Amino acid sequence: QSQLVESGGGLVQPGGSLRLSCLVSDFTLERIAIAWFRQAPGKEREGISRISADGTNTGYANSVKGRFILSRDIPKNTVYLQMNNLRPDDTAVYYCSAIESHFRSSYLPLYDEYSYWGRGTQVTVSS
Repeated sequence: QSQLVESGGGLVQPGGSLRLSCLVSDFTLERIAIAWFRQAPGKEREGISRISADGTNTGYANSVKGRFILSRDIPKNTVYLQMNNLRPDDTAVYYCSAIESHFRSSYLPLYDEYSYWGRGTQVTVSS
């Protein structure tokens, strides 16, 4: 079973940046698709970005498109979410999630397909 460990959250001022990391154990990134979700207090969990096992296909929610960038480091088995121009409404707990995939598949799973979860990292955007 894959283990996912998020890090990089914290407190940042509006307009600032953070980079979240998701360290994956037990699976190589080329055999899983990865997605980032977030959940703000009192709100439902929201899928915000995803990447296919071959890294060629990505998707972003409208709420983060143009501000967030998802990338991978295969040797480090780590996925990153670069978050720029952060806003107070980005405040949430951010979760990394994964689903097994065929080796280097270009298929981009839907947000409701992901089954492995990390424990989350808190991001707070406030002045």
